[in-house]
Amino acid sequence: MATQNPSRRRSPKTSDGISWSGPTRANAGGVEGVVALYEPGAVLAFPAGRLTAGQDEIRKVYAELLAGKPSFSSAGQSPAIRNGDLALTSTRLPGGGATVEVARRQPDGSWRWVIDQPAVLP
Repeated sequence: MATQNPSRRRSPKTSDGISWSGPTRANAGGVEGVVALYEPGAVLAFPAGRLTAGQDEIRKVYAELLAGKPSFSSAGQSPAIRNGDLALTSTRLPGGGATVEVARRQPDGSWRWVIDQPAVLP
């Protein structure tokens, strides 16, 4: 049986699962897999000092970012803080920074980001 490409996996079914899905899909070079983690009207605070809104614009940002084949790693994920269909997720970065995201549970039970701040701490 063939191994499924991490960039094409289904949407995470837990609010904690979305935190590790982003780096896994990005490291696989899967722009579409990363973009699939965002709601259509999501907002990404990247590049620095700019808000990128909507999947089409987020796709352009990740296409450019992933073209350089960067490696994403984590110093650990904090457990998601949930309130109904919303979850606050956060990842500690190896250099001491952190990310913060707001995810929303979808009608099919999966989770997708609606707000993504990939660099809260410098």
